[in-house]
Amino acid sequence: MARILIVTGEASGDLHGANLAKALKARDPHISLSGIGGRAMQAAGVELIEEMGKFDVIGMVGPLALLPIIRRFATMRRLFRSKRWDTVVFIDHPGLNLRFAYFAKAAGLRVIYYIAPQIWAWGPWRIRWIKQRVDHVVVILPFEKPLYDDAGVPCTFVGHPILDAVAPHYDRTALRTRFGFADHEPVIALLPGSRAHEASVLLPILIETAEKLIARNPKTKFILAQASTLHDNLLQPLLARSPVPITVVKEQASEVMAVSDLILVASGTATLQAAVVGTPMVLCYRTTALTFWVASAVLRFLVRVRWIGLVNLVAERTVVPELVQSAATAERLYEEAERILRDRVAYDAMKRDLATVRAALGEPGASLRAADVVLAACQA
Repeated sequence: MARILIVTGEASGDLHGANLAKALKARDPHISLSGIGGRAMQAAGVELIEEMGKFDVIGMVGPLALLPIIRRFATMRRLFRSKRWDTVVFIDHPGLNLRFAYFAKAAGLRVIYYIAPQIWAWGPWRIRWIKQRVDHVVVILPFEKPLYDDAGVPCTFVGHPILDAVAPHYDRTALRTRFGFADHEPVIALLPGSRAHEASVLLPILIETAEKLIARNPKTKFILAQASTLHDNLLQPLLARSPVPITVVKEQASEVMAVSDLILVASGTATLQAAVVGTPMVLCYRTTALTFWVASAVLRFLVRVRWIGLVNLVAERTVVPELVQSAATAERLYEEAERILRDRVAYDAMKRDLATVRAALGEPGASLRAADVVLAACQA
């Protein structure tokens, strides 16, 4: 019986890990799956060793971040040596997972990296780390494979797993009934991200934007998709101070997107999920001034793309507006939201562009194809 360890660190990775786990179980019902993840992976049959929220130190800066990072590394080193895993699968989250891969490889384990680091966007030097620490890379965007092929890294393109997680069609009327919205009411979704530090920065801005939008149209309703990695004690105090009623829905991001007319969404995988659902959006991203200053100084030398949003990157042009850092204000979000909602031509054009992005991602079944790669590694 193959023993596989799956490691991820954020909500989107938990979703992909769950789909991979289901595919592995479908291929081999007797397989043993353990991991670091969230509720989705656990529900898919993965025995959780640790919850992924305890491993997310991204965004922490200064000396306070050092001790938690050292503890994470020590925990992972012990974990890799605790059992004779047939394969370790890392999913996304390269800030930590590429470093964890060092310990996995040092323990003599086969390492698969699923949803690999975006070397095409920044940090091309990391290909050296990948060659040293990863046995096989599984990529989800078609233009990624040639980069790894050229570098001599074994690589398989499987298509995008988000197509396995999003239904081909959603009954909008039924969803609106479930969430308590009338068909004629404008509904705007708020997705503040899956990490605590980004949500704590973005949610107040999204709430202020909601206040401006409801002042313009009192019939507007708001719904917030709460990621499994965000705890109530983070969101509820912020929402309690808002004069705008906001419906909170947990772990149903696709349904929240489908029920909405427009999405205000933090940059990340959720933007691509929204594209697959087909709902127009405004992308935003903001972090602390110190973090952004440090990142900007580094990225000036490393970034090789014009956009931060996956939707625009796949389309290779601006399909959805991107409001980043100083531009990510309630006033600018309000202006973009109003423009899109009031200009039906622009709204319909964005929906057509999102359909094109969805088509570029390939066919459903990415998780099964990725599972085949993982199982082949177990037998090598």
